[in-house]
Amino acid sequence: MRAIIHVDMDAFYASVEQRDNPALRGKPLIVGGHAQRGVVVAASYEVRPFGVRSAMPMARATKAAPHALVVKPRFAAYAEASEQVFAIFERYTPLIEPLSLDEAFLDVTASVGLFGTPADIARRIRKEIADELDLPASAGVATVKFVAKIASDLAKPNGQREVRAEETVAFLAGLPVSRLWGVGPKTEEALRLAGLKTIGDVAHRELDWLEDRLGSSGRHLWELSQGIDTREVVPDRAAKSVGAEDTFDEDLVGVDALKPHVHAQALRVARRLRRAALKGRVVQLKLKFADFTLITRRTTLREATDDGQTLYRAALELLDKSHQGKPLRLTGVSVQLNEEPPQLGLFPAAAPRTSKLNAALDKIAERFGSKAITTADIAGSEATDSAEHRSERPVEKGGPKD
Repeated sequence: MRAIIHVDMDAFYASVEQRDNPALRGKPLIVGGHAQRGVVVAASYEVRPFGVRSAMPMARATKAAPHALVVKPRFAAYAEASEQVFAIFERYTPLIEPLSLDEAFLDVTASVGLFGTPADIARRIRKEIADELDLPASAGVATVKFVAKIASDLAKPNGQREVRAEETVAFLAGLPVSRLWGVGPKTEEALRLAGLKTIGDVAHRELDWLEDRLGSSGRHLWELSQGIDTREVVPDRAAKSVGAEDTFDEDLVGVDALKPHVHAQALRVARRLRRAALKGRVVQLKLKFADFTLITRRTTLREATDDGQTLYRAALELLDKSHQGKPLRLTGVSVQLNEEPPQLGLFPAAAPRTSKLNAALDKIAERFGSKAITTADIAGSEATDSAEHRSERPVEKGGPKD
């Protein structure tokens, strides 16, 4: 019997803002970008009763809750907090499947002998996150991923729910069919027309009946209704790239205005490569123009690297050739990892001169935060915090979400 924990941080970006600024605690808070073209990045639980949700247009959100406090997102702070959260996960199991910066599945089946029951492990993780990071987290504990995810959703905010194997079918029975993975609006409507409103309704129908009406998805939904989910927790070790990108509050024109952002992106990518003990040769630059035209350009380095300055120089060369002098709303830097390993030389190569410097910079960042030391161009431009939206896919985690 497997032991699966789903941990989900509560209103993650908003919680980080409230932690870092006590004046925001307990207040209706919207983390969002530009008032006209921006979207809600995160909404605190205090503002959600007014209908404000993540991904809602900012204009609509501020109309629904005109009294809400609005702060611009600080994605560097969220990425740093995410790394600290995942470091706590790693104390209990190496089997961590990230779904985003603030959400993951943990397989703790083999950890029970060391740390206690699955529910005890979930409580310890949540307590350490609260004590060390001053952030709330919810957790669901079950024998399968599907049920653990639902359990954590129902435990929010800042709660925990365990569903034992023998309780699974009864736990699911009263929930709406929309809770089944793979059920979108169209499938939900088809199920309702067939008289199936709850997961229990699906569980009580014959498998042949469901397959006749829903095809292959009929078996899938029936198995989920019975608590059958054979998917393993898969650590995210096969990422094809590591990248970072920024969408700007205002369109930027010219290489000089773009340099600090591209530089900061290259440094963030390099730090994540080093954390994952990876290097890459293929550097890619992503540009989105004001008219939403999107282009990508790439170059291949002679040797694989995890050095931020090397990545920056390569990305800057691509930028010089590609920016066209037009206003840009987004830039992104990434390193592709799906390449064949290079042929080994006869003699081992000496470590690059930058290795010791990067190791020292990483130690400083780990102890004092990512802003403790940086380059003058980035510090002067506030490139680390000026973006409306930042998307990062660290190789050890998934993409951003709140």
